Amino acid sequence: MSLSLEQLKLVQTSWAKVVPIADTAADLFYGKLFELDDSLRPLFPEDMSNQKKKLMAMISLAVNSLTILDKFLPEVQNLGRRHAVYFKVTPAMYGTVGAALLDTLEKGLGDSWDEEHKEAWTVVYGLLSSTMIEAGEEKKTDD
Repeated sequence: MSLSLEQLKLVQTSWAKVVPIADTAADLFYGKLFELDDSLRPLFPEDMSNQKKKLMAMISLAVNSLTILDKFLPEVQNLGRRHAVYFKVTPAMYGTVGAALLDTLEKGLGDSWDEEHKEAWTVVYGLLSSTMIEAGEEKKTDD
């Protein structure tokens, strides 16, 4: 599934609305993530403040890099390899992260969240997560 220009605009304009509430969005995200799967909690530090900043920065970077995806995908692949090797992230965990992300965006964007936004974000997350999963799986077979 490829990202259309309209979907790109929806993701970028909606993310611009999330940036001012980044702290709240990060709280919502990790709250939902651990609600969906509390076995993920040990993968993260006790003090989540730095982790929350890293998450928001990474999403911002990804959203801003969608227009140069061919140049950004190697970074996404590296991130997938690191997650697979150092954190033992499994492909199934990406589904939980995606659900937490969509829930966060829905709550954070309120009335401006609709089916078109959900579909656009689903396409973007699917593209990035499948790239990370594939790179992580390749790295595991290389070792």
